[in-house]
Amino acid sequence: MASIACVPSAPAPGNAAELRDRARGALLGLAVGDALGAPAENMKPSEIRARWGRITGYVAEKPAGTDDTEYAIFSGLLLARHGSALTPAHVETAWHKWIADSDEGPFRGAGFSERGTLENLRRGLAAPISAQHRHAWSDGLAMRAAPFGVFAAGRPAEAARLVAIDGSVSHDGEGIYGGQAVAAGVAAAMAGAPAIAVVASALAVVPDDSWTARSLRRAVAVAHRGERAVRSAVVIGGYPWTDLAPEAVALAFGAYAAADGDFVQAVLTAVNMGRDADTTAAVAGALAGATRGASAIPSDWAAAIGPARGSCLPSMRGHHVLDVADLLTAEEDAEAAVRQDDLVAPDGVVRPDALVRLEGRAESDPVALYVLTADEDEVRP
Repeated sequence: MASIACVPSAPAPGNAAELRDRARGALLGLAVGDALGAPAENMKPSEIRARWGRITGYVAEKPAGTDDTEYAIFSGLLLARHGSALTPAHVETAWHKWIADSDEGPFRGAGFSERGTLENLRRGLAAPISAQHRHAWSDGLAMRAAPFGVFAAGRPAEAARLVAIDGSVSHDGEGIYGGQAVAAGVAAAMAGAPAIAVVASALAVVPDDSWTARSLRRAVAVAHRGERAVRSAVVIGGYPWTDLAPEAVALAFGAYAAADGDFVQAVLTAVNMGRDADTTAAVAGALAGATRGASAIPSDWAAAIGPARGSCLPSMRGHHVLDVADLLTAEEDAEAAVRQDDLVAPDGVVRPDALVRLEGRAESDPVALYVLTADEDEVRP
């Protein structure tokens, strides 16, 4: 079994402007892939060809992100609030406040893993028991994992650690591994690692003998032969569910590897393979967007992505993925920087001396004021 303690760090992230461009590329790439792939979700390649030929751009009249984008925004906002001090209790509280105890959108909380989680939370179950449902192996964590790689740029092990905390409320086993692979891959890509190193970073944080690792290795091994070979190497013929984390994550990495990190080719390869196409294209888009930056995303594709509509999570309506990317890579003045380690002790308790230092400059320092006034149990969109 792989140990995240042994995962080598990716190259050091570049300057602040480059880091911001990669962060925007990752989350905008996720939303673009989601919107491109949504119409092809649960379809076979033959069905895609019969309807559209080969998909080369948006085929929906009004393209928009689905649950993949809205849950990624949700996790990104939560991560921006708590950073490396994130705990299962923070995640559970956020699920209650912004999803379980709120009005639901037309999609009623999204996929099977999310429905199972919400039902358990409403019954009063807490993490990790809340993740004990029939679809804990789904790609629901993988679809919202990219923000953790953005936050932990160049630190795949940290990205994997944090996304597992997020996933403890909703996923288990292969569902967690899928999220860790995506988060670690994005973290490596954020630091400018080449595609092969991005894949290696993903494999390094999951057990070698897991279904996720085996599928990922098979997909990447045949990636040079194109999307049909990747799909044949990963998809279980005749199995009805398309949201399996080991399958979706492997298809996404296969598409990314086949395109050698090129954004357009990675996303379109994922879309045209069908199955859970919105998620596979969202993950491929996040990986390639982090690798090449926001400038690699075609302008017309990017322009179609507006603020979230709240179709799945009404609480996320109005939030834009680019704003989340900026939050996760926010620059602070070196002299006034507030570091998480300075504020929070290992046991998660805020250090009294940190509060004293903050109170002394809160009026003139918006970062200090934010920390002092934020409600511990509240996600601050």
